Amino acid sequence: MFMTVKQASEKWGISDRRIRVLCSEGKIPGAYQEGRGWKIPVDAKKPADGRYKSKESLLLQIDRKKVELDGRRPLTAGEVERLNEEFIVEYTYNSNAIEGNTLTLRETDLVLRGLTIDQKPLKDHMEAVGHKDAFDFVSELVKDNVPLSESIIKQIHYLVLADKKEDRGAYRRVPVRIMGAQHEPVQPYLIEPKMEQLLHDFAESSSHIVTKLARFHIEFEGIHPFIDGNGRTGRLLVNLELMKAGYPPIDIKFADRIAYYNAFDEYHVKHNLSAMENLFAGYINARLDMYLDMLQE
Repeated sequence: MFMTVKQASEKWGISDRRIRVLCSEGKIPGAYQEGRGWKIPVDAKKPADGRYKSKESLLLQIDRKKVELDGRRPLTAGEVERLNEEFIVEYTYNSNAIEGNTLTLRETDLVLRGLTIDQKPLKDHMEAVGHKDAFDFVSELVKDNVPLSESIIKQIHYLVLADKKEDRGAYRRVPVRIMGAQHEPVQPYLIEPKMEQLLHDFAESSSHIVTKLARFHIEFEGIHPFIDGNGRTGRLLVNLELMKAGYPPIDIKFADRIAYYNAFDEYHVKHNLSAMENLFAGYINARLDMYLDMLQE
């Protein structure tokens, strides 16, 4: 039994490009090239990253790679376009799929090209277009290094919630519960003070960007300020701050949604932030690998 490079990438949390390099270097036993792709044994072990000392923590690896990426700036418009060309479609697909959108990755791509998918709800089409518009808006905010604020959060949410016009960009006015979650969102009258405190704490934090964003994301979703669209908006906010800090944006995969949900419960039940930190760090590390590998070609 064999798996593809993409399947190995998702399984091991490293970039497609890095896996192809490892295959070509003979560092994945049993892997062989078939046409333009690679066949990798399903029981193959993830190769150790020999580029870094084994005792270095993931955060130190991220810091090291970030310095290397900074040394290659400014990137040309062509480099930026190439680095992001597949990301936007996959990110829109995964972020929406986590929330129940039924469009496949291919269908998401077609919708973002302006096509309509037969027998798929209008809501799913609008969510795809709305998410893409919101990411484009976030990218513009990054260029201007706009500070995070309640106003910015509401503007992002307004674009995300394309299918519910009355609720766009407005804090909820009714109590809600998140089915299956170990945490109950705050009452409506507490949303504004909690959001103010959250933004203040984030701005004042001197923690590593991964730690800051893991805590911010969990707390934001815990407040659950909007009636709908909190997950998509929250993940866009993570990418807004990552990109402003010079990191690549990350795409939490639909396939990882159980680990993602469990990371919230780990924090709310056990006050353990490391599950979300590790999830974010793994994604950031893999994206940095992908950027550096592509820029080295």
